[in-house]
Amino acid sequence: MPTGTLFQTTGRIVRGAGCLARVPQEIARLRRKRAMIITDPGIVATGMIARLIVLLEQGGIAVSLFDAVEPDPRLQLASLAAEQLRASGSDLVIGIGGGSAIDIAKVAAVLVTNNQPIATLFGIDLVPQPGLPLLVIPTTAGTGSEVTPIAILSDEEEKLKKGIVSPYLFPTVALLDPELTVGLPPMVTAATGMDALIHAMEAYTSKNADRLSDLFACQAMRLLYDNIRKAYNDGGDIAARGDMLEGSMLAGIAFANAGVTAVHAFAYPIGAEFHIPHGIANSLMLVPVMEFNMVAGPQRFADIAAIFGEDVAGLSAPEAARRAMEAIRRLTVDLNLPRKLSQYGVKDSDVDNLAAGVMKVTRLLANNPRELTVEDAKAIYRQVL
Repeated sequence: MPTGTLFQTTGRIVRGAGCLARVPQEIARLRRKRAMIITDPGIVATGMIARLIVLLEQGGIAVSLFDAVEPDPRLQLASLAAEQLRASGSDLVIGIGGGSAIDIAKVAAVLVTNNQPIATLFGIDLVPQPGLPLLVIPTTAGTGSEVTPIAILSDEEEKLKKGIVSPYLFPTVALLDPELTVGLPPMVTAATGMDALIHAMEAYTSKNADRLSDLFACQAMRLLYDNIRKAYNDGGDIAARGDMLEGSMLAGIAFANAGVTAVHAFAYPIGAEFHIPHGIANSLMLVPVMEFNMVAGPQRFADIAAIFGEDVAGLSAPEAARRAMEAIRRLTVDLNLPRKLSQYGVKDSDVDNLAAGVMKVTRLLANNPRELTVEDAKAIYRQVL
């Protein structure tokens, strides 16, 4: 059997306000001449893509554009993007936007070089060959997809989100420019910021956490918890935006190696069936799932309370762990996030099917610190109705 542990992340990370201007330089370094941008209509509407195209053309790089990315993208959309990528003759892919755009860019880049149906790639290490070079530019501080080997797509037939996990999905270059996140509306800032914070919390409490992933998870939690209210209340606070973007990246590095746990497993079915935005779905499920998990190891949750600045001196580990959950409850109130699944039309009659969906997400449940049954899943969903 193999021994030792593996730690991986994106090989080149460029950070800093205004660093979008370095895109042509990064592409020249890779000796590429034709780039296809993959993004969504909302990013196009901001004028960001027009600015990027000008930069590329000034750098002598031919450009094509796929701008049909949707929230919680369907797996068919990735195939469509790959078809256009192949037809364009591009030798590099640029994914710019939130996690959906970056995930479509990741999958399109490997579909072009792997001649097989997308359905055969879902799972772990099932992508046979590397894809085209990939440069990604996150415009939200949320998914951390710029530093993960994972892409999540929606299977409408099964009403479930599915993951492709492969080292070939690590981007070649990640470029983090906080100026690109300044225009995010407060609710998007809140939802994506919570997603990033939950990535860090789950990585820290995962069965696979180790000292190296903990370094990234803990620093991510500090940056995200300390800055999410600032970025929400003042979208122009570039320092807070920068810290959120860095925190999201660090959380991505942590969970790319330690894995996320049952919070995401609960979020996938409600996101796929009821189209609840991913960050909000995670936020809704966070406290009840974490309260379930605390029984298995309260000290980790007590550590989180201390990272959040809670006064835990003299408290037992279970008592301190509860302070972490109280801090999260206050945070969701301050960010005006939805508190109930019923706000999205979820009814008690839906719970059985949703719980069955949770149990299918075995890739994530394997990381959870406490074993979960379908009856547990039903009870947890009902807490949030």
